[in-house]
Amino acid sequence: MEREVMEFDVVIVGGGPSGLSAAIRLKQLANEAGKNIEVCLIEKGSEIGAHILSGAVLEPRSLNELIPDWQERGAPLDTPVTADKFMFLTETGSFRMPTPPSMNNHGNYIISLGNFCRWLGEQAEALGVEIYPGFPAAEILYDDQGHVKGVATGDMGIGKDGNPTDNYMRGMELHAKQTIFAEGCRGHLTKNLFEKFDLREGKDPQTFAIGIKELWDIDPEKAKAGLAWHSVGWPLASDTYGGSFLYHLNGNQVAVGYVVGLDYSNPHLSPFEEFQRFKNHPAVRDTFVGGRRVSYGARALNEGGFQSVPKLTFPGGCLVGCTAGFLNVPKIKGTHTAMKSGMLAAEAIFESLETLQAGDEPASYASRLEDSWLWAELYKVRNIRPGFAKGLWLGLAHAALDTYLFFGKAPWTLRHHADHENLELASDAPKIDYPKPDGIVSFDRNSSVFLSGTNHEENQPAHLTLKDASVPISHNLALYDSPEQRYCPAGVYEIVKNDDGGDPRLQINAQNCVHCKTCDIKDPSQNIVWVSPEGGGGPNYPNM
Repeated sequence: MEREVMEFDVVIVGGGPSGLSAAIRLKQLANEAGKNIEVCLIEKGSEIGAHILSGAVLEPRSLNELIPDWQERGAPLDTPVTADKFMFLTETGSFRMPTPPSMNNHGNYIISLGNFCRWLGEQAEALGVEIYPGFPAAEILYDDQGHVKGVATGDMGIGKDGNPTDNYMRGMELHAKQTIFAEGCRGHLTKNLFEKFDLREGKDPQTFAIGIKELWDIDPEKAKAGLAWHSVGWPLASDTYGGSFLYHLNGNQVAVGYVVGLDYSNPHLSPFEEFQRFKNHPAVRDTFVGGRRVSYGARALNEGGFQSVPKLTFPGGCLVGCTAGFLNVPKIKGTHTAMKSGMLAAEAIFESLETLQAGDEPASYASRLEDSWLWAELYKVRNIRPGFAKGLWLGLAHAALDTYLFFGKAPWTLRHHADHENLELASDAPKIDYPKPDGIVSFDRNSSVFLSGTNHEENQPAHLTLKDASVPISHNLALYDSPEQRYCPAGVYEIVKNDDGGDPRLQINAQNCVHCKTCDIKDPSQNIVWVSPEGGGGPNYPNM
């Protein structure tokens, strides 16, 4: 069955802050010039915002540029930050540390990034952007010259056996003069673009973290709307990068999360269990006692920064947002930078759209970016994250040196290494004894995944695929005690034995997947490949 073809001027893959900002800016420019351009945005989640998860504290700089009257338009920025606290935790105590300048949140807002994206989607649709949620981009389309000419959405109704079911529906081809990839962290199509066009040549490997988050309704007497609270230290060992956040929103809600750098070396470490331990710390636990956990989720985030940003353009399109890696790690913020990259890409594309032929590159995007405040901001903090490669204490000392002595202009640039190369052998690493969940503030994976609203049509091929089915046992289990059982925050990967006590095998519970992409990143043999499931599958985050 041939696929239906739809033609647009610009196709945008991904309905996050960068993709939506690009769509809005394109339409703004077209309206100002009295021109009509056809812009289509597709999103794999069931709705805009369904797969969006972040802390999140929003720096409104890009929003002020994109939609200056956002307050009048009812943007969901309801909780201005009123106080910052930066804490160091020991196993039984805590003390307050000076708040780094990059973490000063004066003028920022604690938000639900999912709800913010829903609002951005409304603004885009009002300008005439065609938005199609529930349609994942499953394939990049190329012309005869090997240039990107668009994407194809995934087929629906394919059974587990790979054959069409009665509900089979062929995907569509979306053709465009330019395709903007705004897939978010570790985009599965962007990985292919990196290889085909060698976009990472001369760049450092991207490095990542996993962020795990819960949303709680808490006792009103404990609510402190506007407080942005962060910590480093316990429960992580000093050689592992990570930390926490508690963001107090209006309505007696707290967003609590834990971030662990995926360059950790101990294969016995479980980011999920570290998060559960953290919530039982004496300085943290009381906030949640008597409260109710209402949502859960997890997502990988880019931490490579300036030195890991790839070449951003290729014949037929460009990369924006977290798929390219614009997170400012010391700020713990990437929304304002993602939005700005989308806006700059839109301006570059619009500038030459009338003369742009299919397969051309939006040439001025890179130069616009390098001349922007975004580039200067990332350059200034480029050494902070890699400075922690030797541990917490050297990292803090180097961050202070880089910030207060060199003001971000040190005459050196530290390098990154690929996260999956960092694991020690299981036999050489200390095991970690994690306590059982208490059901009050700490919980297991299954009850957590339930709160994520995750759902996949069960009769479909697993979207978590293996290059070699023998590797999980012969390599990962033998050398690293199957770390995929621990780094996955959703219980997707299990080592099981048959009832007769036979050989172990890897069981993949793909229906549990919250689309965090951690397995695609951290698998030591890079044997796990995440591909797109049917549209609308995955988590459904209401207010994350």
